[in-house]
Amino acid sequence: MTAADQPASTRRRGLDPKVAVGVVFVAALFMSIMDTTIVNVALPSIGRQFSVDPASVGVVNVGYLVSLAVFVPLSGWLGDRFGTRRVFLTALTLFTIASLLCGAAGSLDQLTVYRIFQGAAGGLLTPVGMTMLFRAFPQEERMRATRVLMLPTAVAPALGPVLGGWLVDSWSWHWVFIVNVPIGVLALVFGLLFLPDYRSDAAHRFDAAGFLLAALGLGLLMYALSEGAGKGWGSTGILLSAVLGPLALAALVVVELRLPQPMLDLRLFHDRIFRTANLLSLFSGAAFLGMLYLFPLLMQDALGMDALHSGLMVFPEAIGVMVASQVAGRLYPRVGPRRLLVTGAGAVALCLALMATIGQDSNLWAVRVLLFATGFAMAHVFMPSQTAAFATVPARSTGGASTLYNAQRQLGSALGVAVLGTVLAAIGTVTTTSGGTPTANLAAYHAAFLVAAALALAAAVTALFVRDSDAVATMRPAPAGEPQVERAQAAAH
Repeated sequence: MTAADQPASTRRRGLDPKVAVGVVFVAALFMSIMDTTIVNVALPSIGRQFSVDPASVGVVNVGYLVSLAVFVPLSGWLGDRFGTRRVFLTALTLFTIASLLCGAAGSLDQLTVYRIFQGAAGGLLTPVGMTMLFRAFPQEERMRATRVLMLPTAVAPALGPVLGGWLVDSWSWHWVFIVNVPIGVLALVFGLLFLPDYRSDAAHRFDAAGFLLAALGLGLLMYALSEGAGKGWGSTGILLSAVLGPLALAALVVVELRLPQPMLDLRLFHDRIFRTANLLSLFSGAAFLGMLYLFPLLMQDALGMDALHSGLMVFPEAIGVMVASQVAGRLYPRVGPRRLLVTGAGAVALCLALMATIGQDSNLWAVRVLLFATGFAMAHVFMPSQTAAFATVPARSTGGASTLYNAQRQLGSALGVAVLGTVLAAIGTVTTTSGGTPTANLAAYHAAFLVAAALALAAAVTALFVRDSDAVATMRPAPAGEPQVERAQAAAH
């Protein structure tokens, strides 16, 4: 870590920078991730209030996801240019204000605009926060840093439907947004008092062409992935987005590789373990987020469970992740990331395949145990992959690496939902009995779970290409005076 990468104020009011960054980032990441799931259960209520059909009200989520993807690429440059503390606290303030505005929206158009505003702030929060986290923790403590991320990453997606269902039933849909406000205010006050600042000497001129191409490519691709299953992949808007998005991203690759200081440092993918960990995370994230999307649909639409109880059914997954995070953190330095990743992703694939057997007569406690096992196995993928990904990334490039990692994570989440939603639409979730009575088609849900299992299996196969020698800097302290990144790179060769 160079002098320019050190925190401008290593201690504020005597608090350890690691603690300060961890507390603020967990709170912000929790809000950002939960916001992608908590709103889903409120959409029917929003549609009824604004007299909008269910298909049209989905624009509330699409606007958020597209805006999120558009602003992720900007985060690395802003953090390097203005300092991570200033950018993070500004984004946190905007996210909190946008949440309040969403809760006070008086029409669907207003709510959509405020959600776009909220997504823009969320797109800056996660990459900049991750940059601070990995700059606060030295290489040999990266597993501890990754453990910090487990709470929001595992709990927020599972808690969102439970909390959202309770707020909508007990109060109104407005509260699924307002609930962010007190969390945001407390995190902001804490951050102003204690959060250190990390500046990098890697700041450069604004890459306008890179930003526009990234915004266009990621925005169109996220729109196509999130809306393709619902609107139909053959519809004009989805088809154009699915074609133009990848074309813009292809042009982005050409442009960014020609620039000496690009906005998206795609040359980081020359780093073997960073490249492999990103690909693995893409597949595993698609499988995991796809499962979290699919399981409540199975419980509610096919098995007749209400929103609150279906959300509670998912919660053992979060408990499994939290329990396993303690186990994975202790195993990582001893066995390395490769075996943990292969075993974890393989176990997730098995659990998802077993979910394809869930039906009307299934024992619900057995299903809960299966979800716990899925979360337990997934923690052995989340933690090692995120820790190992940054093992040989120089400190000055942490901001750019974090931006790329989070852009991939957003695409993986959308990819999982899009693929499984397409499977459901292709097979059909409703069938008609011989008497003409419509009934749930469990075969569609079972097929989707098998596709999710295949995605997890692809992650397990990708994990076979991870080399423990590349991640040695994150497995044990480097000898005094020997730069850890150089040590890891030397060991890899």
